[in-house]
Amino acid sequence: MGFIRQPAVAGRFYPETRSELETVVSQHLGTVLHDPDHPVPKAIIAPHAGFIYSGPIAASAYALLEPAKNTINRVVLLGPCHRVGIEGLALSGADAFSTPLGDVKIDHSRDEELLQLRQVEIFDPTHDQEHSLEVHLPFLQTVLEHFELIPFVVGATPPEQVFEVLDKLWGGPETLIVISSDLSHYHDYDTAKTLDNATATAIENFAPEQISSNGACGRFAIAGLLIAAKNKHLSVETLDLRNSGDTAGPTGKVVGYGAWAFYENSEQETATDSSEDILKTHGRTLMDIATRSIVHGLETGTPLTIDTGRFHPELQQQGACFVTLHKAGQLRGCIGSPEAHRPLAEDVAVNAFRAAFRDPRFNPLDLDELADISLSISLLSKQTPMAFRDEADFFAQIRPGVDGLIIEDGPCRALFLPSVWEQLPDTGSFVTRLKMKAGMSSNHWSPDFRAWRFTASEITEPEPFAKNDI
Repeated sequence: MGFIRQPAVAGRFYPETRSELETVVSQHLGTVLHDPDHPVPKAIIAPHAGFIYSGPIAASAYALLEPAKNTINRVVLLGPCHRVGIEGLALSGADAFSTPLGDVKIDHSRDEELLQLRQVEIFDPTHDQEHSLEVHLPFLQTVLEHFELIPFVVGATPPEQVFEVLDKLWGGPETLIVISSDLSHYHDYDTAKTLDNATATAIENFAPEQISSNGACGRFAIAGLLIAAKNKHLSVETLDLRNSGDTAGPTGKVVGYGAWAFYENSEQETATDSSEDILKTHGRTLMDIATRSIVHGLETGTPLTIDTGRFHPELQQQGACFVTLHKAGQLRGCIGSPEAHRPLAEDVAVNAFRAAFRDPRFNPLDLDELADISLSISLLSKQTPMAFRDEADFFAQIRPGVDGLIIEDGPCRALFLPSVWEQLPDTGSFVTRLKMKAGMSSNHWSPDFRAWRFTASEITEPEPFAKNDI
């Protein structure tokens, strides 16, 4: 011990002078739209390529840390091995890692405990020229006031062993977990987007086994984090998903980049962000609420009154849903709540009634139609504001088949659920129709154009109104 690891990629992956580096990092962070009420993540996944390529994507995660700049004082940083091969996880014996912005002290207080694990060793040769950790330091040095680092280079390690290390170091709000990873490597643009979308879906579903061997170079560390996140009931948010063809490179052979944030949730946040689990557990109950509210509407002209105290606590938490009616395969009504603002059970009852009787595009539903109606309930995740340079950048970030979108420009605003991709599978058509729904021209664009994306889980009942139920 007793040495400082010097920068290995300064002047190549990022500027080698302090002033230039400060400017570049600040510029990348400055492009991120800030929501003052956005929670601070417990863990992030961010890329590690040259800043010109992946800097904007990494910034989307690091900008979220600013409110905790005086709270986070320890960073556990894991990145893949590119240079000197290892098995397991390698700590560094250095006292500090240096960048043009200064030295970052290494926290050795847990070394003795960590080295008792068979998968952990101190091995500096793998750190000496490794860039996967180094490129994150300038961002951390910019957004945090004072912190110490626990750096790991990760080899081909079983995810359970990575989880074991993370679990020991998890800590409280003073500890941040950072996983360094790029995504697909050197495919053509369209192939890369397909692979990277699949990896994003695997991360969002906490399914590390679905990340392919060429899906992410940091997949071993990602897998460990996903196990931890699932066990600790974290929610995940995809912040950005692009590749070098979108940022600063040609499109013939590209490298994919993504950024994700993981949050330790309050009870309310857990309820609103676990829509798939809610539908698996309570989907039958929610469908019953919706059908009874529609039948009640036919009989009384009002939605079903809900005594939320009679339902499971998850259905008493605030939630956002859309209820959709189809008749003979054609839309017959769709109304919902873009954001959570009342108990989920009540939201389903109100929106089912409104979709049947208050959608201005259709006449109110009548009894003769009821037996031909199919019903869907979609539970929405939180909305994520999108940051983009121009319309091409906006299009590049959209994930067909995954994203629901909200767009806004001045008084014009509209929403499409992810299920609309079934009718409009092409991104251009999807956005064009959404613009028209908002009252914009099909080719509308302006500097004030804004967009948010979200995901949704859906349950469908083809024949919810059996004759003996009417």
